[in-house]
Amino acid sequence: MIGTIIGAIVVGLIVGALARLVMPGKQNIGVVVTVLLGVLGSTIGSWLTYDLLGYDGFAIVPFLVGVILAVILIAAYLGITGKRSSRGNTVRR
Repeated sequence: MIGTIIGAIVVGLIVGALARLVMPGKQNIGVVVTVLLGVLGSTIGSWLTYDLLGYDGFAIVPFLVGVILAVILIAAYLGITGKRSSRGNTVRR
């Protein structure tokens, strides 16, 4: 049980970090939110590929789907909370 939770946190950290790297600009969110959205994206991605679509192949596909979903979740979080990236918001004269 504890190993499963620790594994989900580690995978969530990796998925969330990759999602933030893929997104343009700098996101103003913390590590905890990144991990939570990464875990959520990874869980939903695994469920979509294995259970809903019946995928039975390499484990990289659910991982990539999890990263894509984490990008969507991070973008939604930034849109809902009103936090914007720090790049591109300055006015140059």
